[in-house]
Amino acid sequence: MTTGPLTAGKTPATVITGFLGAGKTTLIRSLLEQAAGRRLALIINEFGDVGIDGEILRACGDPTCSEDDVIELANGCLCCTVADDFVPAIEKLLARPQPPEHIIIETSGLALPKPLVQAFHWPAIKTRVTVDGVVAVVDAAAAAEGRFAPDPAALAAQAAEAGQLDHETPVEEVFEDQLLCADLIVVNKTDLVGAADLAKVEDLIRAAMAEGGMAEGGTGREAKILRASNGKVDPVVLLGVGAGAEDDLANRPSHHDEEEGHDHDDFTSFVVELGPQPDPAALAKTLERVAAAHGVLRLKGFIDVPGKPMRLLVQGVGTRIQTHFDRFWKPDEPRRSRLVVIGETGLDRDAVTAALS
Repeated sequence: MTTGPLTAGKTPATVITGFLGAGKTTLIRSLLEQAAGRRLALIINEFGDVGIDGEILRACGDPTCSEDDVIELANGCLCCTVADDFVPAIEKLLARPQPPEHIIIETSGLALPKPLVQAFHWPAIKTRVTVDGVVAVVDAAAAAEGRFAPDPAALAAQAAEAGQLDHETPVEEVFEDQLLCADLIVVNKTDLVGAADLAKVEDLIRAAMAEGGMAEGGTGREAKILRASNGKVDPVVLLGVGAGAEDDLANRPSHHDEEEGHDHDDFTSFVVELGPQPDPAALAKTLERVAAAHGVLRLKGFIDVPGKPMRLLVQGVGTRIQTHFDRFWKPDEPRRSRLVVIGETGLDRDAVTAALS
């Protein structure tokens, strides 16, 4: 691990950012599995009222991932509640008899990472914790589908023909802000795309970096691009970057640099309560159809399948739905079927709920 004079003696923290469904939780779970006895602690932030990612990590069955090692803040934006939530969470971890050797912070998929990095200047933690690195996780399949930005060649053609580009969408802005704050960019789910699409995704990332004054190994601040499948990246690469990102904010541009603050009015989330679902395959087909019809960005939750002792984990990114049984229901645990639905503002909650009921 590399440390500079401003970071020596501080507890390192790694911020894991990335758009909805990129595989942040999967990457963190992989890190836990490879912890090799290192004391890691997690702060998990979600956009929505029901915490799914923290529960997934608690269910990992790994001895390095105890209940006490996971702090879940389901308020949608850590940097908007620094004094109330984030700083107390950090202080709670540091006050433990055996404090963590490294803190991993998973932001919500809609979070802007730069304001969170700025929060490390808060007086109560400034001299005690440093941002070792910001890791942006990218869903290769979603990026290849054009979910975050049009094809670079299409953009060039549009500019040549019309003399200007369309304004960025809220999704594109969040995606680019996450890239431009990163020290490492993990292109995840590479097993879902071919070589040509993977090259297109990496070109898209480099174009966004260049537009923001960054480069991979060139002029400007460097952010290295890594490839991964199922979030598997060597912890030696991810932990120990030594970036001291809180003291490098000027080199991490954001679409919101000129704003007094920021909000999340472009996105919405809600919870849909379902009854028992006897046919997981049929449920997946229904979710795929509803996501396509209503423009749902993200679906995730747990489902009660009658006759099965384990709960069904549902993960959806756009119309790509995945399910698997992740752990046994606990004896005192109510067997509920609940899904968190996330989309852009205007998503018809009543219509989605009716379609799933």
